[in-house]
Amino acid sequence: MNFVLALLAGDPLNPNPSASPDPANTFYSPGIIGFLGTFILVVGALVIIWDLVRRIRRVNYRAQIQERLAAEQAEYDAKKGASGTDAGTGKAAPAARKRPAPPAKPKRD
Repeated sequence: MNFVLALLAGDPLNPNPSASPDPANTFYSPGIIGFLGTFILVVGALVIIWDLVRRIRRVNYRAQIQERLAAEQAEYDAKKGASGTDAGTGKAAPAARKRPAPPAKPKRD
């Protein structure tokens, strides 16, 4: 009980609570709560950065594959156009199909 009263009474090393303590002897620290908060913030930032790098890498790989496919298609079209036959089978190349035109939009009153 005396311990609780001593804690409620104030600082036992500073009998005059109205006087400001000496700044040279004051230790300011965020303690374990500050450390844990900073640690959680850093871990969260690292997880976000790791996910971002993974997504950027995936986008880059997809772009590279699209470029390769476009180059292969252009090469295939160039061979097919030059010979007039399908490069793989030797048969005559089918005529390119055109997409039908979309239907006309209805008029509004």
